Amino acid sequence: MNWNGVVQVIAGAGALLLAASIPASAQGIPPAAPARAASGSPLNDPPPIAREARGWLADLIKINTSNPPGNEQLAAMYVAGVLQKEGIKPEMLDLAPGRSAVVARLRSSVVPDPSKSLLLVAHLDVVPVDKGRWTVDPFGAVIKDGYMYGRGAIDDKGMLAANLAVFIGLKRTNAHLNRDVIFLATADEEQSADASIRMLIAKYWDKFAAGFAINEGGNVFLKNGKVQYIGVQASEKVAVNVAVIARGTSGHASQPTKDNPVVHLAGAITKIGTYSAPVHFTAIVRRYFEGIAPLEDDEIAKWIRSVDTPDRGEHAQRVVSDASPLWNAMLRDTIAPTVLSAGVANNVIPAEARANLNVRLLPGDSIGTVVNDLNKLVNDPAVRLEVQPNAGLAAPPSSLESDFYNLICRVASKEFDGAPALPFQSTWLTDSAQLRLHNVQAYGLVPFPLTQEDLRRMHGDDERIPLVAFDKGVGVLTKIVTEFAVTRY
Repeated sequence: MNWNGVVQVIAGAGALLLAASIPASAQGIPPAAPARAASGSPLNDPPPIAREARGWLADLIKINTSNPPGNEQLAAMYVAGVLQKEGIKPEMLDLAPGRSAVVARLRSSVVPDPSKSLLLVAHLDVVPVDKGRWTVDPFGAVIKDGYMYGRGAIDDKGMLAANLAVFIGLKRTNAHLNRDVIFLATADEEQSADASIRMLIAKYWDKFAAGFAINEGGNVFLKNGKVQYIGVQASEKVAVNVAVIARGTSGHASQPTKDNPVVHLAGAITKIGTYSAPVHFTAIVRRYFEGIAPLEDDEIAKWIRSVDTPDRGEHAQRVVSDASPLWNAMLRDTIAPTVLSAGVANNVIPAEARANLNVRLLPGDSIGTVVNDLNKLVNDPAVRLEVQPNAGLAAPPSSLESDFYNLICRVASKEFDGAPALPFQSTWLTDSAQLRLHNVQAYGLVPFPLTQEDLRRMHGDDERIPLVAFDKGVGVLTKIVTEFAVTRY
């Protein structure tokens, strides 16, 4: 539906109930007073636009967009309301019942040039939560000890709020743009199914076609209180799910059988869980390790420099892989068992037991090769592996020579006290892969300085973002976009 249609819906008879569930700032209600520490003093004094962005982030966290099922439309309407309040015309992009994206454009000229346009992209949906394992309400945007807690604080509503701040800042200052700047809030990024960016591109590509994009995917890595390096994502692994299926004879549990599928599945998963695929260096990963070696202590740096040598390479690869799950996943295809299911009753041997393997392939690697290797490893005729539908697609990497990549690296390094910016191949998937398949030079940088502890909470319990880091990220992203898209006189 278009935005006028949304306004008509809200104005209708059912609007009162809907409006009650939309956070106050989307309805034109003045925001609450700034969060304060126990002493009563402000937690810190961020720039005005960052303070507003904190409010947008809190409001977005409070809208539960757990995927499945997603239900992103209400969050998209909230974002559209924020934009409309600034005199920016948003457009709702409907994908499925209750599932919408939202797009808006700041024009540099009457006739747009998609090859020059810059796309600011983030997603509205979040992964589900186990509320019993959280210490706070995961959809409460609770502020505690300088952090804002909530599902999506990092992935990806923090980036969404920062994009809003940058986009609105350009509008408020009447910036003289040298290219169109497009704001896009996508749906269904976490499941990549029928409401994903793939469908957005198929239905609405003309609304947000661009030559360049900045998205999630890379990070500002904080270590011992200082930024160690900035990882600028230019490529990503490919996600594929594989079902492991064991079949046997159903029967009474009082008479165990040798073809019990639970036993066969357990044996297969044990073998798969200890398997390491061969190391395969992509060009971006090679450059990443060249850049990170000088930043590590002498012992680990020695092994990083040896990972691709003929004499010590195998041992070095084991040392480096054991030192960091991230490094291990950057070096090889990975296979993670994630879901197990079997049985209908405690006293019944089931006829089937199943598991899901979440496989992350290096770009260019084949799922057929991985499945073939796993079949040889399992070596059990009672067990078979089936590749599941909706597998990801390998996309070409974004250029490490483009003006935009070099600008991101230069600005980020300057803003973070000279920390080096390194090319980064993420182990997680993002919407950028689909953009790269459509010739967009897409780069990933969540601009908030985060520790490993912060990053581990993403997709985990008690996800949170440091407010000071959020404020800094808004400023860094503003400078990147301004330098790229605004003409200075």
